[in-house]
Amino acid sequence: MLTTVDLQTGRRPSRPQPSLRLQYQEYLLQRIEAYKNSLPRDAILRLGDEAAEELQSATGGQFVLTEVMMLETVDRIIIKRLGLGSYRRWQNRLLKLRAGQREPTHWGLDPRHPITRVMPRIEKGDRVITVGGSTEPVACFIAAFDIPVTYLAGTLALVEGAEMRVAGESLAGQFQAFVVQLGEWLPPLDPACLVVLDSSTLADLSAGQRRRLINALKAHTVPGGVHLLIPGEASTAPEAYLSHYTDWDRDPMPEENAPSGDGLLVVASNPPPSQQA
Repeated sequence: MLTTVDLQTGRRPSRPQPSLRLQYQEYLLQRIEAYKNSLPRDAILRLGDEAAEELQSATGGQFVLTEVMMLETVDRIIIKRLGLGSYRRWQNRLLKLRAGQREPTHWGLDPRHPITRVMPRIEKGDRVITVGGSTEPVACFIAAFDIPVTYLAGTLALVEGAEMRVAGESLAGQFQAFVVQLGEWLPPLDPACLVVLDSSTLADLSAGQRRRLINALKAHTVPGGVHLLIPGEASTAPEAYLSHYTDWDRDPMPEENAPSGDGLLVVASNPPPSQQA
């Protein structure tokens, strides 16, 4: 993750961009698997019969059909049914789609939302964790920049809703979501450069759960990383939880730059090791 000094000196990410060809293959796989999962068992069996007939016809019945051949043929049939199109067609459509997705307003976010201030610091290869239902649009916005995002929520409905949204926007390859017991249990997480916390979710936890959750997320934050506290549906302001960050630097969002009605938003920065004496 870039520091403010890096930005001031003009340093930019040096890590390679993800391959569009690989993203296309992931897109096809996601759509194929989603289609298969939507079919009842009898429809899946009919699909297998159709693939077998197609292979027998193509080979004149001279070859033993293997499982790999069957799977590949089933996938080709599904691609044709869904009209997924060629790589070039997908690429042209994706580039236009991504341009729109990288605007905060596409996700219902104010152009002055604090995530727009943090995004220039994120490099390719960095990871992000977001926690709570109100972080869903922020998670989607970040994923549109090809940044891997892990979304954590306390209910299955929130997780399934987020997964459906990113799948519909062709962003599932950069997004994973988990139903968790906030303050009690978290899945194995890769170290993140940015953690976005919904203050209304924090307000719903007991003091002990809140402390355990924030401490666990701090432990999964790389040195120099950032926690961004944003308001959710509750009236509790993000500042109410700054007591959990007494050993971190505070980077307050200027009130004049905050979205109307959202109040003062706060970024807490995990000091690099050299500052953690």
